[in-house]
Amino acid sequence: MDKIIKKKRWTWQRILGGAGILAFAAFAVYSFWFSNNKSTLNVDREKLTISVAQRGVFDEFIVVTGVVQPLKTYQLDAIEGGYVAQKYLDGGASVKEGDLILKLENQRLTLDYVNRETEMYDLINNLENTRLQLRQNKFSLKRTLSDLEYQIRQAKDEYERNAKLFADRIIPEQDLIKTKNTLDRLQQQKAIEIENQQFQEENSVTQIKQLEGTLDRTKVNLSLMKNNLSSLNVKAQVSGLLSRVDVEVGQSIATGQNLGQIDDLSGFKMKVEIDEHYISRIFPGLEGYFDFNGKAVRLSVSKVYPEVRNGRFEVDMRFVEPVPEGIRRGLSVPVRLQLGKPTDALLLPTGGFFSKTGGSWVYVLSASGNRAEKRNITLGRKNPQFYEVLDGLQVGEQVITSSYDNFGDKDVLMF
Repeated sequence: MDKIIKKKRWTWQRILGGAGILAFAAFAVYSFWFSNNKSTLNVDREKLTISVAQRGVFDEFIVVTGVVQPLKTYQLDAIEGGYVAQKYLDGGASVKEGDLILKLENQRLTLDYVNRETEMYDLINNLENTRLQLRQNKFSLKRTLSDLEYQIRQAKDEYERNAKLFADRIIPEQDLIKTKNTLDRLQQQKAIEIENQQFQEENSVTQIKQLEGTLDRTKVNLSLMKNNLSSLNVKAQVSGLLSRVDVEVGQSIATGQNLGQIDDLSGFKMKVEIDEHYISRIFPGLEGYFDFNGKAVRLSVSKVYPEVRNGRFEVDMRFVEPVPEGIRRGLSVPVRLQLGKPTDALLLPTGGFFSKTGGSWVYVLSASGNRAEKRNITLGRKNPQFYEVLDGLQVGEQVITSSYDNFGDKDVLMF
């Protein structure tokens, strides 16, 4: 006889089905609550740039524009003004040291030189005449003293004879006194003549020294004027390339005016302009490189110019190795300038999002990939390719790195 089996009310299938329904209901409630507390915006994923945060080597560098320039540049300036009489060479010509480039004329300077030369010859004549007069005065003194000596000896002899005659009472005392006065007068005259001649000689020596000093200064001035006259012939200071000559025949030139430029082609350097933001981080010794004919050409910062113009400052970079064939003046290339040593870091590609957020937050995609939410992050250093992520992201997470300008203040983006 068959036995009736009573059917169980709660089976495992019913229990699992009920649990699934409750879980779905809870998810629906959570989704409804979440959507009511965070603003959302539907966007087209195809129009976004999505990047992956990944671990790698962060190489801190900036890309700047470098221009090849001669290692040394010499300016042609007018030492004296004038007008251009002849022009022998034009810009672009190769020159050797001493080659004549321009000839200027200055009639005023030429006339001044002639007048100063005449003045010098007059000084020379005066000096020679003064020296001659000094010698003549010496001869005259000798002759005068010789005559006085002769007269003094005669007067002395006469005085001594009269003294004996007076002692023998042959002549009166008056004759003795007369001869004595004559002798004294001649001796005084000799002393005066010697003193007068010494004064004249000292005066002549002083005049000679003054004339010699004036003549020396005149010669120096004349030499300078001669050099200025010779500088009217503008010549190349060094061998190289006459890159420009900015004057024409007949043009009036002022003193100190720039006439042209010579480039010394014995070597080259790279002139680089850098944003003032990096001025505290640029110093001699930093290295960089640029690609030329498929090879990396190494450079090193040799000089930093502290002056900032229009938000930028200049840097000279030297070639670490011999200058490659084909490098020419004026060549402009992008230079990768290293600011630090490579380090391991979490990297996020650069993008337009930074202008909106300043790097303080980003939209991070969910695991399902159908939405993106705001998340605060911390960024560190930057190079043209990557940001260094210090906090807020994990390896492998996807981030919207394109511009956020069309998203407003939405917390969640739905795809």
